[in-house]
Amino acid sequence: MNSLQGKQILLGVTGSIAVYRSLDLIRLLQAKGAEVKVIMTKGAQAFITPLTFSAISRNKVYTDIFQTYPEYPIIHLDLARWADALVISPASADILAKLAQGIADDLLTSTFLGCSRPVLIAPSMNPQMYAHPTVQANIAQLKKYGFHILASTQGKTACGDVGQGRLPPVENIVEAIESLFSKKDLTGYKVLITAGPTQEAIDPIRFLTNRSSGRMGFALAKTAYQRGA
Repeated sequence: MNSLQGKQILLGVTGSIAVYRSLDLIRLLQAKGAEVKVIMTKGAQAFITPLTFSAISRNKVYTDIFQTYPEYPIIHLDLARWADALVISPASADILAKLAQGIADDLLTSTFLGCSRPVLIAPSMNPQMYAHPTVQANIAQLKKYGFHILASTQGKTACGDVGQGRLPPVENIVEAIESLFSKKDLTGYKVLITAGPTQEAIDPIRFLTNRSSGRMGFALAKTAYQRGA
């Protein structure tokens, strides 16, 4: 069952070099039947124009809490009510600090405070910034508040540094969004799943095997994770 069919996803994008990957995220969400509306911070607009996100999302892009939007008289609260989930990806170090401390100085942070729906945050930044104690403290605080944090991945970042801080693959972000809408009846359970072909030795040279691809095992693992295991 497609848990994203008909869902309304509010995507907040911030000032990170990984912001361009949010375009692929929108396409994947749309392919699964979700409608996406976008809030862009000033930092995000320094990398990509709102027109690009408007063309991909096929919706108006929202950028300014003080701008008049006829369809949404109280823009930050109306957008928060529209959304089935708020996804902030990529989330810069700056936005993490504001969210953790309750600062509401723009449209995205104000909408965050007014949102009672599930919130998923995907940090993306330089590895040294990601490892900084204040950033880690902000992430820990947001987790303590009950918000969903998708851990950054290891690898080479845009600046050339190697370490943790890369935005996860958009497929992983979509899976995390799907899990927001999945029932959590496996919470507290530990599930061990084997996947792929097996081999049974006949002698030192020959063995019996099968043509299993492992896809069923991976699908079971994904479902178990989404249901809280």
